[in-house]
Amino acid sequence: MITEPLHAPDGASEPEPEGTGAELSPAVRLTGIRKRFGAVVAIADASLDVARGEIHALVGENGAGKSTLMHILAGVLAPDAGTVSVNGADVTGWTAADAIAAGVGMVYQHFMLVPPLTVAENVVLGLEPKRFGMYDGSRAEQEVGELARRTGLRVSPNALLSSLSVGEAQRVEILKVLYRGARLLVLDEPTAVLSPPEVDELWSVLRGLRAEGGTAVVITHRLDEVMAISDRVTVMRGGRTVARMRTADTSPAELARAMVGREVTLAGAVAIGGEVLGEERGSPPNSNIPPHPTAAPTETTPAQPPQRTAPALEIRNLSVSSSRRERAVDSISLSIAPGEIVGIAGVEGNGQTELVHAIAGLAPAIAGTILLDGRDVTILSVRERAEAGLSHIPEDRQTRGLILDFSVADNLVLGLQHHYTSASGVLDSARIAANAVESIRHFDIRPTDPNLPVRALSGGNQQKVVIAREMGRDFRVLLAAQPTRGVDVGAIEFIHEQLRNARASGLAILLVSADLNEVLALSDRIGVLYGGRLAVMLDRADASAEVLGQYMTGASGVHEAVS
Repeated sequence: MITEPLHAPDGASEPEPEGTGAELSPAVRLTGIRKRFGAVVAIADASLDVARGEIHALVGENGAGKSTLMHILAGVLAPDAGTVSVNGADVTGWTAADAIAAGVGMVYQHFMLVPPLTVAENVVLGLEPKRFGMYDGSRAEQEVGELARRTGLRVSPNALLSSLSVGEAQRVEILKVLYRGARLLVLDEPTAVLSPPEVDELWSVLRGLRAEGGTAVVITHRLDEVMAISDRVTVMRGGRTVARMRTADTSPAELARAMVGREVTLAGAVAIGGEVLGEERGSPPNSNIPPHPTAAPTETTPAQPPQRTAPALEIRNLSVSSSRRERAVDSISLSIAPGEIVGIAGVEGNGQTELVHAIAGLAPAIAGTILLDGRDVTILSVRERAEAGLSHIPEDRQTRGLILDFSVADNLVLGLQHHYTSASGVLDSARIAANAVESIRHFDIRPTDPNLPVRALSGGNQQKVVIAREMGRDFRVLLAAQPTRGVDVGAIEFIHEQLRNARASGLAILLVSADLNEVLALSDRIGVLYGGRLAVMLDRADASAEVLGQYMTGASGVHEAVS
């Protein structure tokens, strides 16, 4: 591995990064970048060198400054100090329009698309082809269709965006920047909403771009992805660039140490990219959940749930419709015992979202029954289900989990305001503030200011706010939908530990995740959704990525409801 101390002692010059591509003519060079938002220092001193024709990974903990640095490169933000050079030209302080004109395109973590428009209309928006001074829809569809075929980003140009899956919407985002002539792609957590086959398709697109001399910078928390796709990697920590290395010369464990700035332990370790990683030393405990027992099982051998006659959650012949399918969930039956984690795997778009929404009370069931501790809650409201002991970590934190313009403190009590009111019905600001301070400390939410609007936080820290609220409340059953989406490796370990602690204390968890490794690591039993039906339910000992993959893709030939 080649790694350098990128911050020399006072009075010393920064060493030239030997062998990391800096000796080549770079596509991008950012030097001494600083950026502050009021009292919050987002970037203290960052640098980045990306060579032409490479795929470069940018990694770091949530709040390390990765997205802010890329927003500066893309012209969305101007740095307070430092220089930005693209293709040898100083472009410091340029605008987003300047960046696009120069061939720099950014695909954002949260999509910048217009749902009522078609795919073609979204892609050409602002650059619409004209005929006789009018928008030429036929030409737009033809051009976008050709671009989709050439790049392998398969999507129908005339489809309404609102009808697409999240993975398909991701393709539209990439097509949009490619249509504008981007030769340098910046992708912020591009696989957070993609299924494994869609991830493979995205990597093929990036490799094709590289083969044609294009360049890509990929922000990701998934270290197996870093190893699979990148040529080199830059690590940020605390708003600073701390290491650069060739991917072939490093490992996931070494990257994790560089990201968190300390050694990691192997206690409670999980496999990430084929290596064993653990939680950070000194990870704060969740005061609401008892510590994991001394004789705790590892993630690959989950605890056997206690034998109970009454399940904590029971679903009987549940069917749910959606805008895309009459029966997005089709006659599903399953149960979860107290002290058990049941994982749900499946390629996105096979009914996972509708299943969770129906259980949470966000979507009505067209048939079937939902029982919580034996009580029929099928027609109860979201609040009534919460009062009955149901907690919900939604898959889309910005749409379902947060109010972005509210403060961190207020978001930490969303849905719980009635527990923070005085006898006269007035919100108790002192208790809300005290809860925020405690939650921020326990869940390591950054920045630590509870009065910041939650939109000022990175995506991973926004997710921590949701996790802190939903796991901090009094619940019997937890719906955990994509709980670690967009979260860094240290926080993933902490969240996993909280889920295991909840199981150990007798709580029931339905885990829905697009990350098959996560489902395998945490679940006692695993079901696969295919075409809206529960194709199989397996004990963890009988499940593997290969077996589950057959059911996920329909290759097993067994697709009938399983109770």
